[in-house]
Amino acid sequence: MKRTSLFSKGFLFAAVLTMSLGMTSCKDNKETDPAEAAEEQNEEKFDDANNNLEDDSDYLVTATEVNMKEIKLGKLAQERSANPQVKEYAQMLVEDHNKASEQTKQLAQQKNITLPMDETEDVKEAYEDLNDESAADFDKKYIDMMIDGHEKTIDKMEDAADKAEDADIKAWAAGMLPTLREHLAKAKSIKESLDAAK
Repeated sequence: MKRTSLFSKGFLFAAVLTMSLGMTSCKDNKETDPAEAAEEQNEEKFDDANNNLEDDSDYLVTATEVNMKEIKLGKLAQERSANPQVKEYAQMLVEDHNKASEQTKQLAQQKNITLPMDETEDVKEAYEDLNDESAADFDKKYIDMMIDGHEKTIDKMEDAADKAEDADIKAWAAGMLPTLREHLAKAKSIKESLDAAK
């Protein structure tokens, strides 16, 4: 009798362990970040190829994530901001990053580069972070995020324009820089206005 109950307990433990492992692996599959998934696919695709698209593809993956973020946050700012200057800036970003997104997708298709199709964790977190702000602090937080985000993106695109092996990707990155620099300058100017209004 004792033997049977020990066997039953052992069997039950094994079943629970198997189920929990199964659930964990399913969870991991579901929670793979779209940007990471795209990078992994590009690594597999270009690893053995006689080109340097494996490294260059990262620039397009990053740009896609940035475009998603700027469009989503720009739409939120258009809804939530009461400041005409901020609303106008947000609209410009939505329009410009939609254009940039189309250009990036076209180049990725030409080069057979996989891009993230869904919002990444970074995009979701940035949206939640901004949306949690009070009405009084919203504009300052949004503009601070735009300054920080554009500085990082400019660094990445300058790197691509300088170091990308593929000539088309090099030219694409160089073409993105004037608009990104304009966005950054405008954000800094708005920040000064917001600070002065306090």
